[in-house]
Amino acid sequence: MDKENQDRTDGRFANPVLHIIFFLSGIGTVLIGQVLPYFERTFSLSDGQLALFFPAQFAGSILGTLISGVFGRRSRLKHATVIGAGAMTGGILFMNSGDLSLVLLGFCLNGIGIGLTLPAINLLVLEMNLHRTAAALSLLNFYWGAGAIVAKPFVDLTSTVSAGLLYTTLLLAIPLAIGAVLLSVIPTPSKENSPPESAALVSTGLWAMPLAWAIAAFHCVHVGFESGMGGWITTYSERVAGDPVTNLLSPTFLYFLFFVLGRAFGPILFRYFNENRAIILGLILVLIGLVIALSASSIGQLSVGSIITGIGTSWIFPTNVSRFYNSFGPEAARRATPLFICGTIGATAVTWGIGAVSSLTGDLSYGMLVLVAAALLLFVLQIIIVLVANARRKN
Repeated sequence: MDKENQDRTDGRFANPVLHIIFFLSGIGTVLIGQVLPYFERTFSLSDGQLALFFPAQFAGSILGTLISGVFGRRSRLKHATVIGAGAMTGGILFMNSGDLSLVLLGFCLNGIGIGLTLPAINLLVLEMNLHRTAAALSLLNFYWGAGAIVAKPFVDLTSTVSAGLLYTTLLLAIPLAIGAVLLSVIPTPSKENSPPESAALVSTGLWAMPLAWAIAAFHCVHVGFESGMGGWITTYSERVAGDPVTNLLSPTFLYFLFFVLGRAFGPILFRYFNENRAIILGLILVLIGLVIALSASSIGQLSVGSIITGIGTSWIFPTNVSRFYNSFGPEAARRATPLFICGTIGATAVTWGIGAVSSLTGDLSYGMLVLVAAALLLFVLQIIIVLVANARRKN
């Protein structure tokens, strides 16, 4: 069997496992927000003490991303994914501990697993779909988004007064462990056995290139936008309504639902649009959605704005990662650690910025304008990226 046919056969088995792990990682990533009320009651914690959970997971995620970069440079992306899924399994099980320090350790381990798996699986799927990178990443990230959507109802359905989070954590940890074991024995059609980073581009210094940092800056701001919108839309909805919004078709649910549906339709979009045009279309929809949402005087109007914003932002993340890969090649993609680190920094900065402006002005509506500033900055960065890329091609 020639290499191309062998790669196709390997991918047929590895691809479903990678997508399932990515789906479970989506649940694991947003699990923290769903279980905080439980830990507040269990340990009688103040809001200041609850805030410790976030830096625990954030620090772990940064560390995991750095470790993932080391594995990537050594052509061991599959190993990073297996270890990451194992770390998430252990971290999630630690959440059952009756000791607060061990629970915090569990969130840190979960963060390490997230930091390992998300970049590694993105790059593995890139390598397995060299001729349809943007479409493949859109589909992959659809699975992550689906996991993020089901996290809240999953916790609601599986947690009980008597058992606490035991069933929740077991039902999440066991499939993750099985996925890690399966992936460890399934071959992947990646460059796992190739000499590490022989490309001339890498040896000359990828991150000395302006285009690489322009794409990383775009990634930083966009991931920040996604996190800010997803993190504050529920609170903002309550301010618009004047009461907690508990109906199923809330602006938060609709935002994430259409955020995921947009990624599912990504492969169709790329039949008609190249990467830059797809990003511009997404940004236009984001701005339209924000104008509608932030001028809302009713939940209905806010829901419409949330739907449009969710659709617009849905394919931007995978398209930008694909653009990085297509600009610098397969070997350079293994140097993508700064790209993912920038995303984590952006998520922290924008989410904090919304709260800071809201606290300063006493009005969350002004804080949400940080999202408008982020969207406008993305337009500027997109123009810079196109100009720098064109200058690079001419040279």
